[in-house]
Amino acid sequence: MTVGVAAPDVSTGAARQRLIVAVLSLTGVVVALQQTLVVPILPAFSTALGVSHTTTSWLVTATLLTGAVATPLIGRLADLTGKRKMMLLCLAVMVGGSVVAALGQSFPMVVAGRVMQGFAIALLPVGIGLLRDVLEPARLGGAVALMSGTLGIGGMIGMPMAGVIYAHLGWQALFWVSGGVGVLLAILLPLTVPESTVRARGRFDIAGAVLLTTGLTALLLAISKGGQWGWGAPATVGCAVGGALTLTVWIWLELRIPDPLVDLRTSLLRPVLISNVCAVLLGFAMFLSAYTATQELQAPVESGYGPGLSEAAAGLAMMPGGLLMVVLAPLSARMTRRRGARVTLVVGAIVIAAGYLLRAVLGPSVANVTVSAAMISGGVALTLAAMPVLITDAVPVDQTATANAVNGLLRSVGTSSAAAVGAAVLAASTLTVSGVTVPTLGAFTAMYWIGAAVSVAAVLVALLPLRGR
Repeated sequence: MTVGVAAPDVSTGAARQRLIVAVLSLTGVVVALQQTLVVPILPAFSTALGVSHTTTSWLVTATLLTGAVATPLIGRLADLTGKRKMMLLCLAVMVGGSVVAALGQSFPMVVAGRVMQGFAIALLPVGIGLLRDVLEPARLGGAVALMSGTLGIGGMIGMPMAGVIYAHLGWQALFWVSGGVGVLLAILLPLTVPESTVRARGRFDIAGAVLLTTGLTALLLAISKGGQWGWGAPATVGCAVGGALTLTVWIWLELRIPDPLVDLRTSLLRPVLISNVCAVLLGFAMFLSAYTATQELQAPVESGYGPGLSEAAAGLAMMPGGLLMVVLAPLSARMTRRRGARVTLVVGAIVIAAGYLLRAVLGPSVANVTVSAAMISGGVALTLAAMPVLITDAVPVDQTATANAVNGLLRSVGTSSAAAVGAAVLAASTLTVSGVTVPTLGAFTAMYWIGAAVSVAAVLVALLPLRGR
């Protein structure tokens, strides 16, 4: 239980505060690189490392699982010991993972590096908490919107960059680049961003951390690998049941101890609850677009629907989405200030749903995939900017990092679920072209209808009244 905190330090000048926002906004780019950098070239990893296409999905799954588990733990430690300190720790682990993956000549070593890179996912919620501690309140909404928007910006820029880097320098260079960005941020942080003076009082909940880690790992393994293992297989059922029971015990514990890892009562505040449910749904919709678009664009012409683009060309087709997010990040902050974060969230979810409907109805041409993916990216920019503002406005100042970390955790649950559903749906309907197995057009279309339905569900949740704030 929190019994007292220091007051936020907002004494820095305007120029220094702009610099702080700029540097912390780089964390969104770093996070996005870890999540999406390998997505466009998953087929190439299969050949290079001598594993099946299904097995290469671990290069995505491992990072998402680690990020989901590490985010709430790092968020609580940040509230207790210092936010900048924990960001530097995450960067150190991420850079180490980049080195392990770049030097690894076997699939297990590359996966181990990707596991370490997953710690970077905790950077964004902790950075948002740090913004609240060091910025003037008038600047906070715009800064949070910009910082959240860079998550999508980094993802859409990282995907075309991945194809170009792979084509000219090989897959190892992807990890050297992501590690280099991490080193740059680790240098800039202590030079430009002050450590927060805000501290939560209490102890770190070790038992809660063990239970949450065990339960989340088991449950997310069932979600992400159920399609490969079989949804009725003993391993899948065992992980799902064991994870659910462990998380039930964790919830019981968190409601009864004075210093919980996550204050679940705060999580039940209406704005926080709405934002967290939307995080699951929109995390699913956000990753589903990235997961499917590049695969559809790389489908061979002989499939009857695919344009047969290279990894680099498929990545470049995603560039308009990244550019749109650059434009929308400041506009989303302005919309949030004038209309409120809930309006921004609703508009963003509607745009995402429209993008999926466009792709499902108009077919798989390069132009349609590019335009619809850009629309989805634009909607993502709006929603990512709105959710942290809803949370930050609702929770006590000393719980900002933890509350945003839980939101990031739930977004990771959504992305992990999208990867699992995407792999299962695309594998369920395939055809063989020149000895290569590729998904059918019907499989991709089914994915887009799923994305539209999930986005509409997010709209309905976001429209719920905010009473009880």
